[in-house]
Amino acid sequence: MATVFLTCPVILWLSVAAVLGSVLGLGEDLDRPLFGPPGSPIRLHESDLGLKKALEFAEERYNRGSNAMHLRRVSRFISATKQLVKGIHYTITVELSNTQCKKNAKLRTCDFYPESQKLKTEVCVFEVLDIPWQSTSTLLKQKCQPKVGPQVEETNKVEAPSTSQPLQESVEILGQFKEFMVKYKKVYSSQEEADRRLRIFHENLKIAEKLQALDQGSAEYGVTKFSDLTDEEFRSTYLNPLLSQWTLYRPMKPASPARGPAPASFDWRDHGAVSPVKNQGECGSCWAFSVTGNIEGQWFLKNGTLLSLSAQELVDCDDVDYACNGGFPSVAYSVIEKLGGLETETDYSYSGHKQKCEFTTKKVAAYINSSVELPRDEQKIAAWLAENGPVSVALNAFAMQFYKKGVSHPWKIFCMPWMLNHAVLMVGYGERNGIPYWAIKNSWGDNYGEEGYYYLYRGSNACGIKEMCLSAVIN
Repeated sequence: MATVFLTCPVILWLSVAAVLGSVLGLGEDLDRPLFGPPGSPIRLHESDLGLKKALEFAEERYNRGSNAMHLRRVSRFISATKQLVKGIHYTITVELSNTQCKKNAKLRTCDFYPESQKLKTEVCVFEVLDIPWQSTSTLLKQKCQPKVGPQVEETNKVEAPSTSQPLQESVEILGQFKEFMVKYKKVYSSQEEADRRLRIFHENLKIAEKLQALDQGSAEYGVTKFSDLTDEEFRSTYLNPLLSQWTLYRPMKPASPARGPAPASFDWRDHGAVSPVKNQGECGSCWAFSVTGNIEGQWFLKNGTLLSLSAQELVDCDDVDYACNGGFPSVAYSVIEKLGGLETETDYSYSGHKQKCEFTTKKVAAYINSSVELPRDEQKIAAWLAENGPVSVALNAFAMQFYKKGVSHPWKIFCMPWMLNHAVLMVGYGERNGIPYWAIKNSWGDNYGEEGYYYLYRGSNACGIKEMCLSAVIN
């Protein structure tokens, strides 16, 4: 059975209320029909056969990605729902506890520790997409945190900042929120919505603090233009969930190896091959910007002219990918070949939503002949980039929502390499104060990160940066 994965793993510091919030408030009637109106969530009993299959799959994926010595399995069922989307989307909340078995054992035969202090119970939310007619299962989301207190109660309440906190802290948070609103021109529809965004902002400050404390590089995390968004809002609006399925696609033609070793540092911005930072807006079209950015660099190297090419053409005319709901760079390259090329951004401007395809071959400004995949070796990727131009890459965007500057280096357990969910453009590499980095052009505007760029640690496959590196070929 083909298996695929998605998004960021265990976030240990989120509150139980926040973790459970997305799956609750769905009513208590367990005898409802198998599916309600299209897309509506249906509450499940733990005896549901499909749920049992999805939960076993989630357990297996959890243990595969864990660095723990012992296997863990479900010790308590809390709640579950399913939705009919492009398959069956399960959202499952359970408790997981340590067993006495090491990882080479069969999970179903493993007993829990009799001593409660050794169980180390976690509350976990899993989202699994099961497509029975394709025999595929996908782990869309995994969030776990240590269980606190004797029992976890279901709730959909969003906790406000504690009323017992010092007044000075409350005033400081409110001041930061007002500065944030002014800086990023935030306007909310009502006082109730503003209050809700303030609560989210406050929780996000805590998450940014945890990111800061756990980062192994030189990154600075804090208030960004995404600080009033929940994790779910950020992922669904700005990331690319389809990238989790990249392992299902057949390998592309391998790129010819670089002729020489990688220089100590290189940056294509210094050589005129990189256009200004663009903004995908509230549309999951990062895949289109990653591909067009790569082709801009390839066209410059072959023809000496830097063009700003149309990402909107791909959003509108690529009928294989899913426009603002995500796409695959590998597919986009083949679509461009079939279309005959790309128009410029001036001729086919970006709107940030899918429209009728208005592409015309009369306005083609750049074309490609094929596309290739680079080896999954960071030293070889660096050598190839220095010789051949910027590269379309995918990564796990775990640390990006609150990134401000510096070299980001999250712990692997928080930024699993196989959980790809964002496509970007790798334009160079080097070192800062002895810390090796990749220079990554993002597509969230120049008011994100370092003038629109994200710098990620180089050399340890941080956030899966070497897993999907592609480029167009122009003869």
